[in-house]
Amino acid sequence: MVWIPGGTFAMGAEDAAFPDAKPVHDVTLSGFWIDEHEVTNAEFAAFVQATGYVTVAERPLNPADFPGVPADKLVPGSGVFVATAQPVSLDNPLQWWQYAPGASWRKPFGKGSAAMAHPNEPVVHVSYEDALAYATWAGKRLPTEAEWEYAARGGQEQQPYYWGDEVKPDGKWMANIYQGHFPDRNTGADGYVGAAPVKSYPPNPYGLYDMDGNVWEWCSDYYRPDYYQHSAKENPKGPASSYDPDESGTVQRVQRGGSYLCSDQYCTRYRAGSRGKGEVSSGSSNLGFRCVRDESN
Repeated sequence: MVWIPGGTFAMGAEDAAFPDAKPVHDVTLSGFWIDEHEVTNAEFAAFVQATGYVTVAERPLNPADFPGVPADKLVPGSGVFVATAQPVSLDNPLQWWQYAPGASWRKPFGKGSAAMAHPNEPVVHVSYEDALAYATWAGKRLPTEAEWEYAARGGQEQQPYYWGDEVKPDGKWMANIYQGHFPDRNTGADGYVGAAPVKSYPPNPYGLYDMDGNVWEWCSDYYRPDYYQHSAKENPKGPASSYDPDESGTVQRVQRGGSYLCSDQYCTRYRAGSRGKGEVSSGSSNLGFRCVRDESN
């Protein structure tokens, strides 16, 4: 883990593309420890071996939660990105997201795949509950949204990307994001088409890896698009409950950092200060996490 000294920073973004990241506001945080990279398949496997934990994606589905769905279709699994065969309109994510029976952290792409063939890649298909269970076992916790952004900024001022003003400084890719034409052609110009092993790209000034791209990361805060208008100025921990006008009735937590599917063409939320969100029981092939620990621990 890396020690992040306490301090004050400007949180959020004034980018018109991110209305839920406004207004930019000063936040003061106490110091904390944070994992230098995302939790890996090998690290998560050690947790499962020690505890016998079964992730949400591996558990049998309750027919009561899926009225009208035939019993033979209620198979454990998770969401997997599948490139389309040709260019498509970007208004329907179900064109490139598929529910893959059997997909879980053990089998990131379903039948025939194996996480432990890639022990140093970030663990994926973890729900909020799964991430929290790992963090508790490890004597840690999930970061608040403010802690995550403060650590990602690395002591730098407001800028378009966490690493600076240019997406590709000196011709170098600084994070694992999407190149080519989404969602049908990923050129892998940054070296990877899917998730990359942790520490494949340069660290930020605090010595942290993959705070941009690679996989989304869970934060402990409930998600509300208007929270920054009311956020506490010192050590904010998020609102008391979630609300998402796009998916009313669901419980959403904040996700940060974007993933290998983000680019300026689609899903620009790998940019500095932007926010993501996710339903707490859901996982996907581009969603992971890292942990933090208080100084007193």
